[in-house]
Amino acid sequence: MVELDNLKIEIRQYEEPLKELKASLDLESKGNRIEELSRLMEEPDFWNDPEKSRKQSQELGSLKEDVNTFTDLETKYSDMLDLIDIANEENDESMADEIKGDFDAFREKFESIRIKTLLSDEYDNYNAIMRLNAGAGGTESCDWCAMLYRMYTRWAERHGFTIEELDSLEGDEAGYKSVTFQINGENAYGYMKSEKGVHRLVRISPFNAQGKRQTSFVSMDVMPDIEEDIDIDIRPEDIKVDTYRSSGAGGQHINKTSSAIRITHLATGIVVTCQNERSQFQNKDKAMQMLKAKLYMLARENNAEKLSDIRGEIKDIAWGSQIRSYFLQPYQLVKDLRTGTEIAQADSVLDGNIDPFINSYLKWEKTGAQSKGETNG
Repeated sequence: MVELDNLKIEIRQYEEPLKELKASLDLESKGNRIEELSRLMEEPDFWNDPEKSRKQSQELGSLKEDVNTFTDLETKYSDMLDLIDIANEENDESMADEIKGDFDAFREKFESIRIKTLLSDEYDNYNAIMRLNAGAGGTESCDWCAMLYRMYTRWAERHGFTIEELDSLEGDEAGYKSVTFQINGENAYGYMKSEKGVHRLVRISPFNAQGKRQTSFVSMDVMPDIEEDIDIDIRPEDIKVDTYRSSGAGGQHINKTSSAIRITHLATGIVVTCQNERSQFQNKDKAMQMLKAKLYMLARENNAEKLSDIRGEIKDIAWGSQIRSYFLQPYQLVKDLRTGTEIAQADSVLDGNIDPFINSYLKWEKTGAQSKGETNG
């Protein structure tokens, strides 16, 4: 029963990593917090403060999920070893395929939980506000911008996150010149911060009658959606506020009123826009919240290199500044230039399968890359 014995050796290699993962999850503290929150929810005045109770309910659900997921993982580990023992006793090597399938699922779940433990930075658990800007490449880049927007939408759907468009500017012929959107879900910013930078596409142009290969660039800026009031003093003379007619979906109302808001912070050049709310006042409130969050993130950084990184300002949305390259022709390949992670199925990546890149980035970040902005041509 050589195959089963080899499988058992592979599975046994996860014994120590499981113990390490359990320690990093601090399940005892989580259990105590679950008991505390469960008692609070039984209090008659628990729902008197809807916002506070909502956050505590979400926290309780997240804690329970962490505990249950790891408990299931431990159970799966024991069950696989028991199945191997039973198969050996019954001299039934046909069970090997079933155990292999269970082992594949176990490893995938183990990696997912382990990656989640890396999301420990202050704002990792916040929602993510993301802005795509088409760069060098004209219509091609606008189309590439729309393709990336779809990719992130599909990723969010796969993970049970919700996505809302905050602002968009359509391209002259296709796609978007820019689009700002928000991904809502636990650790959305922690996952999406890996996407900040320039994304490069190489393909045969669908907009060129000669069928020439075209290179296009789109920049991605990512910031946490900091909901609480931030103590940032913004004087009226420090900003320029423009109103304009919303261009996105929304029926007649959105086309008849100049309810969209663009705020430019004159000292830093930061621009934030919002058009998804129903009124100009709501759009302005959301835009000011975004501006305060960006300025707050700036204020937390001490050196100019990190400051530029938080602002999401990329000097050239073009050659030499990309974090990831996507090749559709003459072959399919997506390569992250920071971590070296590669996936040959580019169509799968563009359909939202970007977890391998996110996971590699989070591990790369924690192991101390020399520079977050470091990229290779």
